[in-house]
Amino acid sequence: MVKKTRLHVNDTAHDVELDADQSLLSVLREDLNLTGTKYGCGEAQCGTCTVLIDGQPIRSCITKAISVEGKRLTTIEGLEKNGELHPVQQAFLDEDAMQCAFCTSGMIMSAVGFLTKNPNPTDQEIVRFMQGNVCRCGTYPRIMAAIHRVAHKPRRNER
Repeated sequence: MVKKTRLHVNDTAHDVELDADQSLLSVLREDLNLTGTKYGCGEAQCGTCTVLIDGQPIRSCITKAISVEGKRLTTIEGLEKNGELHPVQQAFLDEDAMQCAFCTSGMIMSAVGFLTKNPNPTDQEIVRFMQGNVCRCGTYPRIMAAIHRVAHKPRRNER
């Protein structure tokens, strides 16, 4: 059964027709052409599909699109504002925290959600929270450095 609904993605309202079983990931990539969110495992185990729903990181591959109606969604494309990268995006660049970059958008989205809740985390807290994000290239030390770089600087107001 198809339902016409409105999704609020990256501060923009989108009218879409959704099947009850359609994943949020497929809607983002196929219907809204927001391809920064990647398909990895399809089982919420790798983190490449992470987006923010009302500021909380979720795995869009297993989230039904219909379940986010009325909520505020943010994808990697929505972090940059007025030509300025989000501090976490900038920190990933500054720390060279990517190699193949397949995991990067999911890592960044998870880190943004985490730092919103815990702006000054310990190494152990970062490891625990980021556990569900997999980097095939093994850049974990640089990812940690990027998260710490943001955690120890004053951040601009979140939107």
